[in-house]
Amino acid sequence: MAHASFDGLRVLSLESRRAKEVAKLIRTYGGEAFVVPSMREVGLESNHQALEFSDRLVAGDFDLVLFFTGVGVRALVDIAATRHPREEFLDALRKVKVGARGPKPVAALRELKIPVTATASEPATWREMMAALEMEFGSSLSEFRVAVQEYGASNPEFLAELTDRCAEVTKVPVYQWALPEDLRPLRECVLGIANGSIDVVLFMTAVQVIHLFQVAEEMGFREELRAGLLSTVVVSIGPTTTEELAQYQIVPDFEPSRPKMGFIVNEAAQYSAKILKEKRSGIASIAIKPAATTTLNVTAAKSARGVPRVAASSPTMAGFRDGLTSIDFLHEVSSRIAAADSFHVVLASIVDFVTTVIPCDSCFIYVQEHDKLVLRASKNPHADLVDQLGVQVGQGITGWVAEHREPVAIASGASNDSRFVIFRNLPEDHFEAILCTPILCANRVVGVINLQHRLTYAHTSEQVRLLSMLGFLVGAEIERTRLETENVQLAGRLEARKVLDRAKGILQRDLGISEEEAYRTMQRESRQRRKSMREIADAIVLGDDLKKGQQDDEHKRARV
Repeated sequence: MAHASFDGLRVLSLESRRAKEVAKLIRTYGGEAFVVPSMREVGLESNHQALEFSDRLVAGDFDLVLFFTGVGVRALVDIAATRHPREEFLDALRKVKVGARGPKPVAALRELKIPVTATASEPATWREMMAALEMEFGSSLSEFRVAVQEYGASNPEFLAELTDRCAEVTKVPVYQWALPEDLRPLRECVLGIANGSIDVVLFMTAVQVIHLFQVAEEMGFREELRAGLLSTVVVSIGPTTTEELAQYQIVPDFEPSRPKMGFIVNEAAQYSAKILKEKRSGIASIAIKPAATTTLNVTAAKSARGVPRVAASSPTMAGFRDGLTSIDFLHEVSSRIAAADSFHVVLASIVDFVTTVIPCDSCFIYVQEHDKLVLRASKNPHADLVDQLGVQVGQGITGWVAEHREPVAIASGASNDSRFVIFRNLPEDHFEAILCTPILCANRVVGVINLQHRLTYAHTSEQVRLLSMLGFLVGAEIERTRLETENVQLAGRLEARKVLDRAKGILQRDLGISEEEAYRTMQRESRQRRKSMREIADAIVLGDDLKKGQQDDEHKRARV
C-alpha cells in the first residue's frame, strides 16, 4: 500500500472545533500544519423562536422535526428546559417523527432516547436530507407541519424546497456562527494565500469559505485571495462547501471520497504534491480517479459539476497509522476510550477512531448479549437498525467470528463466502471486501467489529493485526459502559418503582380506594396531562410532602 505524504507542503486548515486533531493529522502525513480557527459559536440575542417551538411541540403542533447538528440538538434541549420540564419536552419530541442530517445529530438524539425516522446519507447535504424524507414519507409529506433546527445560518434552498412540499415549515435557530474575536490570524492567512506562502487549503465547511472571503473583503484583498487560491491546491469536504466556493469563482481540485476529517487529510496528502506542481507549472489539473457513478452521488455531482471525487476504497489509501509512533497511537486510542461517556457515545467514538485508522465504506460494532450479537453502532446512518438488528452467534461472517474468536479478511466477493448471510435491509451486504475481528474482554467475546468496502480491497496483515489489537483494547471499555448503563437503567427503574408505590399508597389513604384503582387513577392522569407516570407520581409525593410540612408548621405554631 502506498503511503500518503504531503512531503513538507504547507497545509492550511480553517477548522475551529477540532483544530488540534487536524494539525496532528497534517503533521502525521508529513505536512507543515497551519491551523487557524475561522469561526466561533455564539448564542442568539434572543431564544424567542426556540422557546415558541418548544411550546408548540408540547402542545402537539408539529408532525416532523429535523435536526442538522448534534450541537443543535443539545442546545435546543437546554433552551427548552428553561420553559418546560426536560422530560416533558423530550416526551413530546418522542411523539413526533424526527429526521437527522448525519451521524452527529443521530448520536445526540440516541443519547436522549429519541428515535430517528429518517437520516440523510453521505455526503449529508440538504439534498440528501430531502431525498431521505421523500423516501420515508412520500406523498404524506404534503400534510406535515415541519420544524427545522438551523445550524448557524439559514439554508434558503432547503427551506424553499421544504415549503413547496409540506403544509407548514418553521425555522428553529439555536446558535449562530461569528468571526473569531482576534482576526489577525485570519488576515495573515489571506496574505499567505495571496503571496503563495500556502500550498494546500482544506475547506471543511461552507462557513470557513464565507469568513475567509469576508475578512479579505474588509482588507481590500478579495481578488488577491482569489488569485492565490487559483495557484493553490484547494480541497473541499463536500458539495455544500464546493457550492460556496463557486460563489467566489473557485473550483476545488477535488472532494474526498468521504466527507470526514480523516479522509480529507489523507487524500489531500496523496494527491496534493502532483496537483500543486502541475497547477504552478501551468499544466491542466491532475485527473483524480472519480468515484463510480451511483444513484447516491447523482444529486451531489450536479451541485458540484466538474469537481472530481476520490474513488471510495481507493487502494492507495493510507490510514492514520502511517507515520504515527506506537506511543502516539496508544495514547490516541486510550484517550478516546478513557472518557467517562455513556455507552453509545463510547461506541460512536470507537467507530470514528477505527474508520480513521483504516479508511472504509462501512463500520459496524456488534455487542454480544446472551446468544445474540446486537448492532449497537454504525458509521453509516441506520437509525432503524441500530439497537434493533440481532445476529445469532455463528450466523453469517460476523457470527462466525464471534463463535470462533478469529478475524476474517476477504478481499473481494464477500457475498460468495460460504459463511455469508444476507440482511436485505443492510445495503452494505452488497459490498465486495470485508474485515471482521472479535472484541474480547477477560478471554471472552463481548462483540465484533465489522469493516466493509464497496470495491475490492486487500487488507494488509498489519491492518488485520491493528483491528484485532483495537478489539483487545476496547473490549473492557465496551463491557464496562454496557454494565454501567444497565446499572443506571436498573437503578432508575427501582427508584421509579419506589416513587410509584409511595404515590399509590398516598392515593389509597387519601381517597379510600384500592391499590389497583390508585394505579388506574395515575394512569388516567398520565394520559390526560401527557406526562409520564413517574412525573405524576412525583407530583403526588411532592404534594403530600408539602401538606405534611404545612401541618408540622401549624403544630409548631399551636404549641407556641
